[in-house]
Amino acid sequence: MMMSEGVEWALHCCLNLAFLGPGTAVPGARLAAFHELPPVYLHKQMQALVRAGIVSSTPGRRGGFQLARDPAHITLMDVVAAVEGQEPAFRCTEIRSQGPSGSGGTTQAICTIEAAMRKAEMAWRRALAEQTLADLMATVERRYPATPRRISSWFAAG
Repeated sequence: MMMSEGVEWALHCCLNLAFLGPGTAVPGARLAAFHELPPVYLHKQMQALVRAGIVSSTPGRRGGFQLARDPAHITLMDVVAAVEGQEPAFRCTEIRSQGPSGSGGTTQAICTIEAAMRKAEMAWRRALAEQTLADLMATVERRYPATPRRISSWFAAG
């Protein structure tokens, strides 16, 4: 399964907002400029995050986007689902009912391939649901201690 680049963009923006702390609203254009992203396309991702209740948007001159929840309560799966949707990655179309070995109609037993794909997708979704923005923040702070300060400084200078 290939996720859109919007997932990466949304996760990085959420992480940046998390490092900036609660109450700090950042205009979408400024978020886009930080990673040199196209503002119009990033805005679509940010609006998906607003609809999902992950970020909030404040209009006006001092407005922008900020996290709507504590980073410990935002999972990677929340962000992926907001941007990509909830549809399953694999869709069984019951091709086993066609061709020389098929029954010509639907079969009663669950397709073995569909069951295996669902199991794998559930493991993937669980792994994403077990990781929060707070977990990512802790990893960044441990591996790259200067990064949170660099992010805060860059946005403060804007």
